[in-house]
Amino acid sequence: MIGLKRGKELKGIEKAAVFLISLGPEVSSQILKRFSDSEIERITMEIANTTSVSNEKVEKVVDEFLLLIEAKQNMIDGGINYARDILERTLGSQKASIIIKKLKETSQIKPFSFVREVNPKQLTNIIGQEHPQTIALILSYLQPEQSAVILSELLPEMQPDIARRMALMERTSPEVLKEVEKVLESRLSNIMFQDFTASGGIPSLVNILNQVDRGTEKHILEELEKYDAELTDEIRKRMFVFEDIVTLDDNAIQRILREIDTKELALALKGVDPDVSERIFRNISKRGAEILKEDIEFMGPVRLRDVEEAQQRIVAVIRQLDETGGIILARGGEDTIIV
Repeated sequence: MIGLKRGKELKGIEKAAVFLISLGPEVSSQILKRFSDSEIERITMEIANTTSVSNEKVEKVVDEFLLLIEAKQNMIDGGINYARDILERTLGSQKASIIIKKLKETSQIKPFSFVREVNPKQLTNIIGQEHPQTIALILSYLQPEQSAVILSELLPEMQPDIARRMALMERTSPEVLKEVEKVLESRLSNIMFQDFTASGGIPSLVNILNQVDRGTEKHILEELEKYDAELTDEIRKRMFVFEDIVTLDDNAIQRILREIDTKELALALKGVDPDVSERIFRNISKRGAEILKEDIEFMGPVRLRDVEEAQQRIVAVIRQLDETGGIILARGGEDTIIV
């Protein structure tokens, strides 16, 4: 067909052009937004030079795309060896090797995914003697539930240091990742990862701390505060956000509302998700709900920063009630209860 080179295999940029042409302009425009400016320029130039595409070419490119997606999912679900086994059974070893190579070159599979099914306590025994920075790196890539168990099992004197390293971690080079993975590959599996990737950081640590038991969480935060009070305060702020009120039971919400000024609550509810405000209205009297709704309505325009600050002050009240035992926020599957 016109616009396509015959007699040789399509290049990657040509396949991208064919694939996007087959999807139509509306869908293709959304996909193109995910590319860099230089990539968009190259792809659109190729599309412009492709005047028509045969059904055979489209089917071939789409089939390859679907095959790569399926292989990548197999790799994520069961590891690279599992994906290779599936592909070899389906396509033969030669073609399977080609696809695996492409996945290694382009995939963004999370490092250390090969230990996802390993018992956390067993994994603690394997990595427990490593340098705290190495442990922090590994925990940053595991599922929060798995990392929470490991963090709880580590020596108490190690926990704050590892937590701090996780919170301050930003980006890790592929060379470092590969070197750390070698520590585990002889016992578990191996993984390839080519691109720089974000790991750790405060969100990662918060997810893990939300899963550990209360004693471990308290110990880590108290000790971490001695190293870096500002960092600890930021972690505390992120461990329970205002919208998380909907996860509490009615008794806990009612206990919280007794500690909050109505005007402050009205400001905090300005523009929030209806699910949040309705949950609050449900836990106060009918007359009280009507007054609160009127306060919100007649408040007029307010700055987003003022709303967020009001929400944060209420979160601080919730955290204080949690710390003093007035309520107990759920941790790692526990039910929220009140005293």
